Amino acid sequence: MQGAATWLKRLVVGRPVRSDQLAETLLPKRLALPLFASDPFSSVAYASQEILLVLALGGVAVLHLAWWAGAAVMLLLAVVTISYRQVVRAYPSGGGSYAVASENLGPSAGLVVAGALMVDYVLTVSVSVSAGVDNIISAFTELNPYRVELGIGFVIVLTALNLRGMRESGRIFALPSYLFIAGVLVMIATGLVETLVGAAPVAQSAAYDVRPEHSSWSTFALLFLLLRTFASGCTALTGMEAISNGVPAFRRPKAENAAATMAATGLIAITMFAGVTALALISGVHYAENPCDLIGLPGDCANEPQRTVIAQIAAAVFGGTASPGFYYVQATATLILVLAANTAYSGFPLLTSLLARHRYMPRQLHTRGDRLAFSNGIVLLASAAGALIWLFEGSTTRLIQLYILGVFTSFTLAQAGMVRHWNRELASTTDNAKRRRQYRARLINTAGAAMTGLVLAIVLVTKFSHGAYLVVIVVPVLFVLMRGIRRHYDLVQQELEPEDEDTMFPARVHAVVLVSNVHKPVLRALAYARATRPDDLTAITVNVEDADTQLLEQTWQRNEIPVPLKVLESPYREITRPVVQYVRDLRRTSPRDVVIVYIPEYVFGRWWDNALHNQSALRLKTRLRFEPGVMITSVPWQLPSSHDRYHEPERHRPGELRRGITGPNPGSPHR
Repeated sequence: MQGAATWLKRLVVGRPVRSDQLAETLLPKRLALPLFASDPFSSVAYASQEILLVLALGGVAVLHLAWWAGAAVMLLLAVVTISYRQVVRAYPSGGGSYAVASENLGPSAGLVVAGALMVDYVLTVSVSVSAGVDNIISAFTELNPYRVELGIGFVIVLTALNLRGMRESGRIFALPSYLFIAGVLVMIATGLVETLVGAAPVAQSAAYDVRPEHSSWSTFALLFLLLRTFASGCTALTGMEAISNGVPAFRRPKAENAAATMAATGLIAITMFAGVTALALISGVHYAENPCDLIGLPGDCANEPQRTVIAQIAAAVFGGTASPGFYYVQATATLILVLAANTAYSGFPLLTSLLARHRYMPRQLHTRGDRLAFSNGIVLLASAAGALIWLFEGSTTRLIQLYILGVFTSFTLAQAGMVRHWNRELASTTDNAKRRRQYRARLINTAGAAMTGLVLAIVLVTKFSHGAYLVVIVVPVLFVLMRGIRRHYDLVQQELEPEDEDTMFPARVHAVVLVSNVHKPVLRALAYARATRPDDLTAITVNVEDADTQLLEQTWQRNEIPVPLKVLESPYREITRPVVQYVRDLRRTSPRDVVIVYIPEYVFGRWWDNALHNQSALRLKTRLRFEPGVMITSVPWQLPSSHDRYHEPERHRPGELRRGITGPNPGSPHR
């Protein structure tokens, strides 16, 4: 069974990679761009849709406000892009918003950012995958009943791909990302040219009217609707911080390559968002949270899904839902939306690894797996995202209400931290040219902090009752959890600090060998115990059946074993309690004495054999671990079935012997 599991793991994950090959996994800009920026690129597929969806509450009469909301989102995109280029250059070791906030605003601010980012990364996976499934259903509406199953299936596939390593997943995701960018840019160019020549595209839903939530809107209500629209459109900014978290994954010069990739990400995202928003308004796309609010929609509005905004634009520009252009945009949009989750798969494990290194998360999250990826972080992310998709039934509209609050929390604290960073740098810099650059950088980050802080307040107010309150609850819970983990590690470290008495030799060493029968494992344990030359050595057995105990004593004497055998009585037929009591009695006379308990164990190659053996030894070891001054020594006896378990022939990869790599193969189980 274990052999089959190992074979399946190698099939999914691939062969292990040596630690000294870590440099070979670093990313050039052409692979880093799709790997870290797939989320902001994919946001183009639903950010404009979210703007139209919220404005639909006011009816067709207020849809023209989408221009203002879109322009504000583009301005914010530009400011955040420029601001995070400063973060990348100032903190080339990675960590992004968490590192900036921790160093400049204190550990508590850093943990708030970390909690917000972790929530954001989980939602990035669930929202991106759900939006990708929406686009599949737009082309194949009969798949609507299988929305949740499709979403969880995509999460599993993404997890498997990322477990193969960052560089390999970058290669896999590069082509779909570039195909999507090309498709959207061609669609935008084609639609604008058609508009300029007087044949503007017309969306299928342009003929539908929209039933407003209220018949009349006050000035305050309209302003609140516009602010909520802007907040929903800010989903276009999700994932913009991922590059700053993943600077260590870039090739040298890391900071410059990351800054260049950040600039390219911002420019492409702004261009695509502006074009899609413009075409949505030109073609007259109408989109509502409840399809039954679209007056004139044919069919069963309660059960038939709407086509996404980008699907309607593609159909209008390329000549209908049967055109090759429509299927191309839908296919690449689905791919980029599903693969956009990879931004989170890149950022979340790096963040949790950094937190684990600072002892705010379990240490296992800091360990790289077989393929030099942070496997435990990847699996944790996938589990949380899959649970959200199942809990919210794969609904993009419901999931997206929880989104972006965490994003702007991290944006705001990071930019505020950068302002303090530049203040500190200015205080210690005397070179005038350098000071001018620092003044300019501080101005950029001040503007970024002000704008993202304002957006954070808007998002919190406008989305609180629509699901954002859950994030407001979860982030403090994560904060308390991380503080608790750090407190635990600090306490354990304090308790493990050596003292003078820890360097003293024990007064006496008592060796105890557990005996159930006279056979090879017991004789080996006795030989090992005698070889350590303890102060006294005793073999003990527990009397559960009188006949068996008498036979054991006779066999012991017949074999003339030079170790006294002591029988422990057990009127209630227990094994563990009499042994533990005997060990306690040995130490009671002197706290400085040490007792070493030798336990013979069978070693099998088949997993089911362990269910039939070693159970008493396992219970005894578990109990003895809690006894101070007691050492437990397992003495293994390998049975024939274990011989083939970890004794496979050495296999080397092509070229390893030529390069002088003659040690154990990294894929060999006995390495």
